[in-house]
Amino acid sequence: MLPSPVTDIKAFVPARDFELSKAFYNDLGFTVNFSNDQIAELKIGAFRFLLQKFYVSQHAGNFMMTLNVDDADAWWESIQQKEFAKKYPGIMCKPPEMQPWGLRILYLSDPRAFSGTSPRTVSLSRQRLG
Repeated sequence: MLPSPVTDIKAFVPARDFELSKAFYNDLGFTVNFSNDQIAELKIGAFRFLLQKFYVSQHAGNFMMTLNVDDADAWWESIQQKEFAKKYPGIMCKPPEMQPWGLRILYLSDPRAFSGTSPRTVSLSRQRLG
């Protein structure tokens, strides 16, 4: 039993280039609820996270978050129409594909997310197929 109800949970997402990452998430459909020179609260639907002007490659290289959606293909179309790969060169941008564990997943990394040769995937859309 919890001592009181949980009302929220947010992850702190590292950003190598804070302003570029804010623009990327805005283009993806997030709105900025609050921002200063160190941190921004980003929201999509009822969900939020904190983008921070903080970058440690060991942490960022292992960071991933998921964005569960009803239609990964519709998200892929939107990403293609907005030309994310052209606007944000070097990002990982892979079309939805069925995974062995039963989810159709689209992989997308935010800009400047690369540490050495391994991409830091910070946004993953997926759809559970029934």
